[in-house]
Amino acid sequence: MQPYELSLAAAADEIGARRLSPVELVDSVLDRIEQTEPGLQAYVTITAERARDAAREAEQAAATGNLRGPLHGVPVALKDLIDVAGVATTASSRVRAEHRAHADSTVAERLGAAGTALVGKTHTHEFAYGLTTPQTNNAWDPERVAGGSSGGSAVAVAAGAATFALGTDTGGSIRVPAALNGVVGLKPTYGLVPRHGVTSLSWSLDHVGPLTRTVEDAALAMSVLAGHDPRDPASLSAPPADYRPAPGTDLTGLRVGVPRNYYFDHVDPEVEAAVRAAITQLHILGATLVDVEIPMTRYIQATQWGLMVPEATAYHEQTLRSAPEHYGADVRILLEAGALMPAVDYLRARRARTLMRQAWLHTLDEVDVIAAPTVPATAVRSEQETITWADGTTESVSDAYVRLSAPADITGVPALSVPVGRDRAGMPIGMQLLGRPLAEAVLLRVGHAYERTVPAHPFAPAAVAP
Repeated sequence: MQPYELSLAAAADEIGARRLSPVELVDSVLDRIEQTEPGLQAYVTITAERARDAAREAEQAAATGNLRGPLHGVPVALKDLIDVAGVATTASSRVRAEHRAHADSTVAERLGAAGTALVGKTHTHEFAYGLTTPQTNNAWDPERVAGGSSGGSAVAVAAGAATFALGTDTGGSIRVPAALNGVVGLKPTYGLVPRHGVTSLSWSLDHVGPLTRTVEDAALAMSVLAGHDPRDPASLSAPPADYRPAPGTDLTGLRVGVPRNYYFDHVDPEVEAAVRAAITQLHILGATLVDVEIPMTRYIQATQWGLMVPEATAYHEQTLRSAPEHYGADVRILLEAGALMPAVDYLRARRARTLMRQAWLHTLDEVDVIAAPTVPATAVRSEQETITWADGTTESVSDAYVRLSAPADITGVPALSVPVGRDRAGMPIGMQLLGRPLAEAVLLRVGHAYERTVPAHPFAPAAVAP
């Protein structure tokens, strides 16, 4: 096994035991980036020298027993919305082509203090306003979409071109690409991970979270990322938590909600079969399955768009007036549409969100987690614009991908996507676990228990240029 193939937890163990040098690990990941990047195009910026400098510093500290924790010397990639002092933050847009951050974001500060080595900034759908990340190719099939908007981060992790990565999630942008590339993606409770220094799409929906190879890896990352920051007005003052799950697999006494509406409507049969099989596995591990009714489903997508569109337009208002030609056509149309939305519609969406959150919290009083598909279909081909379901109805790819992930952003509850198999074409399938606010540890426990009882998911082959 090459060092780049190690999970975050395995790399931490090897570095801690002095069996692996941070320099060796970073060099292996950088070599993997060089090998895969022409085919995958996961990165906007590669910070090789910065990473090597950090690795040498981490190695010297390790030699004297001064480890900073489980992330010490581990290579990380950041979605190109996340500021790092002296490094470009382009948001994968010509609008930001010349932008360089003057200070670290909160999450970059915390990762730096934990001893990580930044290997680069990853592509996003322009300003995170989309669900495909068109610049980047799927790690399993370069002719298919990576998912978005954190597509670059998911692909880098899936291909071994980063040990772990950070993304953002406004309508599913961590979980969608995690599911489509066969990695783990965690959208934390709204406000648990600070967003200071992170380019916004929609301030009342934006979340920052990790993309990793295993559930345990996500827990290790959360132990560093979570915590209050007064520079983010939405930041929670939650007490410190131990997110790392126990090694056992016994889920006795845990109640898993299985939706009888919405989440299995208009879902590919292979996706449904894989997710239901994973839910059955949770039952075998001791969990009690409980049928649940998902509330207010007819309002989900209208509320998502009613909040996101005007907030995004407000953020881009000045640049949209001064340099509209620098935006991609798809993003520009959405931003211009937001300028036409009446204030009363935005206020209705805010009211609907409040009612929806209350209804979801009531539903979550009945169960500990809800288990459902992350996305209704696996990664489509890059040129595909719509999905046709068995009943003959047609849905745009973006609407399909956001449909099952948006509720967690609207309500602010935590959601974890874990791989649960592949379809006949070999494309990954994800299951989504949703829980009460600040119940990340419960989701990670369930995801980890499932993960330990199934064969390890194969490493993505990664598209390599000829």
